Amino acid sequence: MTLAQHFAAYSQWRAQISGVLGEFAEWLVENELTDAQTDRRIVQLLEKLREDRLHVAFVAEFSRGKSELINAIFFAGYGNRILPSTAGRTTMCPTELMFDKAKAPSIELLPIESRESNASISEYKRFAAEWQIVPIDTSSAEAMQDALRHVSDVIRVDRATAENLGFAVGDGESAVFRVDADGAVEIPRWRHAVINFPHPLLEQGLVILDTPGLNAIGTEPELTLSLLPNAHAVLFILAADAGVTQSDLTVWREHIGTMGGRKKGRIVVLNKIDSLWDELKSEEEIEAEIVRQVDTCAWTLNLSADQIFPVSAQKALVAKINDDGELLRRSRLAELEHALSDQLIPAKQEIVRDNTDAEFSDCYQRTHSLLESRLAGLREQVTELTELRGKNKGVVEYMMGKVRVEKEEFEAGLQRYYAVRSVLSQLTNNLFGHLGVDALGLLSSSTREAMVHATFSTTLSEAMMHFFDAARGNLSRSQGEVTEIMTMMEAIYKKFAVEHGLKLGVPIGFSLMRYEKEIDRLDHWCSTHINTMFQLLTHEKGQLTQRFFGEVAVQVRKVFERANRDAGSWLKAIMAPMEIQFREHQIQLKRRLESIKRIHQASDTLEERITELQHVEEKLVLQLQALGRIGQGFNDVLRQTVSGEGLRSAA
Repeated sequence: MTLAQHFAAYSQWRAQISGVLGEFAEWLVENELTDAQTDRRIVQLLEKLREDRLHVAFVAEFSRGKSELINAIFFAGYGNRILPSTAGRTTMCPTELMFDKAKAPSIELLPIESRESNASISEYKRFAAEWQIVPIDTSSAEAMQDALRHVSDVIRVDRATAENLGFAVGDGESAVFRVDADGAVEIPRWRHAVINFPHPLLEQGLVILDTPGLNAIGTEPELTLSLLPNAHAVLFILAADAGVTQSDLTVWREHIGTMGGRKKGRIVVLNKIDSLWDELKSEEEIEAEIVRQVDTCAWTLNLSADQIFPVSAQKALVAKINDDGELLRRSRLAELEHALSDQLIPAKQEIVRDNTDAEFSDCYQRTHSLLESRLAGLREQVTELTELRGKNKGVVEYMMGKVRVEKEEFEAGLQRYYAVRSVLSQLTNNLFGHLGVDALGLLSSSTREAMVHATFSTTLSEAMMHFFDAARGNLSRSQGEVTEIMTMMEAIYKKFAVEHGLKLGVPIGFSLMRYEKEIDRLDHWCSTHINTMFQLLTHEKGQLTQRFFGEVAVQVRKVFERANRDAGSWLKAIMAPMEIQFREHQIQLKRRLESIKRIHQASDTLEERITELQHVEEKLVLQLQALGRIGQGFNDVLRQTVSGEGLRSAA
């Protein structure tokens, strides 16, 4: 099963989940069981599935055959190279390949001058006017090649301008950016490129990130702070004839090998093994040489040899275009594609499965509890009315008084419910007092002031460390508030379940651990790239302050914004079941009282009312059965796994 087939099976599975969720939403509307909270959660879930993306990043120093590898894996079906792939540097800026059907096929190019501001690439993506748009003619491979060559564009500037834009200009022959005889420095024309291209895999949600080597990674922190860590797979490409060079090792150690402690989804590709093919050597000798190079790379990168895949991207591309099975076998691309499929697709499927299951299960359980509550209330009415058969008027009045007492007790419970909401409101204010972006804004302001007024490098360093300590402290205090809210809601759920027979289940949990880990990762990056003795001694205070807030603090703010959004959704989710159940219980009590009143006023309607309620009971039983089938159908789809045969049920 090829990567494309594997990905197509995954997309089919995702579409099936969306189909079941859509049926569930329609069924809720048809049966008048929907509410605003459930509606919103299902819509959000469907939106997440529609926008689901699998990010694969390709990282390498220049001349490692990275663009050729992308061509071989994804674009061989076009019968030609799509991404430029020639000797020397071809990809000059980080490039994302994706497809958004709302936009025409095009290349969006962000000018390198945008680095003069403190805004990140993600912020610039909100402002289309800042990007230069180049249309892509998808009917011609040659036209596509011409358009995509823009990612190789360069400009010549003076040394001061190059350094101001973040490029490390050197004087030696080995320097990537150096002053030539005319006193100019050749730098990338673009800071970032987004290629919107209607490729089948891209249409299904694949996003390819192509990076142009160590210098770009070092000068575009968003790559290492956000884009690469969030990639589901990172392919690190080496050249078989060179092995692991010093610059390769720097990229690996600083940006990939220790990326947030993650190793899953990190694949090393030893490209250009065709350079080791020698007609004067036997197949055994060539294989032994490839194995030696793999073992050497594995030892240098501290990996097992089975994590390194020797391939020839160029020969694989030729083989696919010419339908040459033997050459494709020798290129070994199939082994890499299988590894990518086996690591990427199941890991991504597991993430989607867990997130979707949690959301659906809560909506399903809420609906199930509502129907059970209605059924229990209805059966109680039927029992009460059945007991009134042949009874005198006094018994009916007694029963009416009993229901009135229940109603009064419930209304007293309602007052306690409002008191709970008041306490919850106070706890919520405390939570967002620590977790909110306002608190982070105050922390950022005090940190900036401390850094601006710092007179020693140690003071500057301590200000940055204090920023992260305080951010972690805010998250820790927020987690304390979350725990207190959970404890209170669990007690309230149990209390109202006992006192009023409400079917509330257990409130869904919430944890801030993932945000704490993200802060730890950003802290580690800062301590190895900004808050180091070398940086403190070789850079001006103003430069370091600008880097800290332009590169790191902005990412911390994003973490807190996500935590705020998720905490808000969680608070709504734990209150919604109580609100729905209280409203439903109130309606049921009102109906019971009205039924007995009508019977009190005209006793000949008793049998008619019992028959009417029995019909409603039958309808509720059918609804519960239908809901059960929907739940089972959802679980059957969710348990399917993407395998070599496509979709199959999990064992």
